[in-house]
Amino acid sequence: MSSMTTKGLESPRTILVTGAGNGIGRATLMHFHGAGWRVIGLDRDAEALAELRDTLPREMALLLTCDVGREGEVARSFERIGEWLGNAALDCLVNNAGIADPYCGPLEELALADWQAWIDASLTAAFLVSRAAVPLMRRAEMASIVNISSTRAVMSEAETFAYAAAKGGLDALTHSMAVTLGPAIRVNAIRPGWIETGPWQKSGSRSHPEHRAKDRQQHPAGRIGRPEDIAQAVAYLHEAGFVTGQHLDIDGGMTAKMIYAG
Repeated sequence: MSSMTTKGLESPRTILVTGAGNGIGRATLMHFHGAGWRVIGLDRDAEALAELRDTLPREMALLLTCDVGREGEVARSFERIGEWLGNAALDCLVNNAGIADPYCGPLEELALADWQAWIDASLTAAFLVSRAAVPLMRRAEMASIVNISSTRAVMSEAETFAYAAAKGGLDALTHSMAVTLGPAIRVNAIRPGWIETGPWQKSGSRSHPEHRAKDRQQHPAGRIGRPEDIAQAVAYLHEAGFVTGQHLDIDGGMTAKMIYAG
């Protein structure tokens, strides 16, 4: 039996995932639910959360509609989370929420409000949720936070300024939190590369794209990433008691490969 699976009569551990309605967040939530954990999911997408509610037993799942980039909504959600947990601990937090599309157009045309939306959805949200979660996590025997960053934090594509800045900020927040919150709470980041999230969207948006051979060949691992790959990495980082302040690239080796134009 996996060490992350609830054993015997012990109380199940609890994980909170932001951006839990679709994609990486949804896969992570379901991965931990399958391992016997209680799961808490926050997302702005009420329709996606409603689908999840239909598949998860109420005593094992709390799914709340919340814009995690807004302080008031986070505060209200954590009032409900505190009630649901009672005296139990929050064992793991995954700050996954963010705007999925990284492209924002020419720099000289980027409105401040649009820039702020990218920053708030990912970086500000991670700050707000972590701040609210830490008191609940201090109850745990072994607690950890995993921030979902991106390989774009360290290698950019054109016209992704705000997305790259938000993810780079998450990387910096990760090591600052690790040295501050340890040893009680370990903090790490995952930098996903190309992850195909189509199969993990809500039913109305679900897709199963066929990738080209040259897309797969960009990856030394021989394929495009899956949300399950990120969920497994979260599980590893939670159990890895001597790992903190690290940034783990989960990209099939793509960032390690020299690619020539032409």
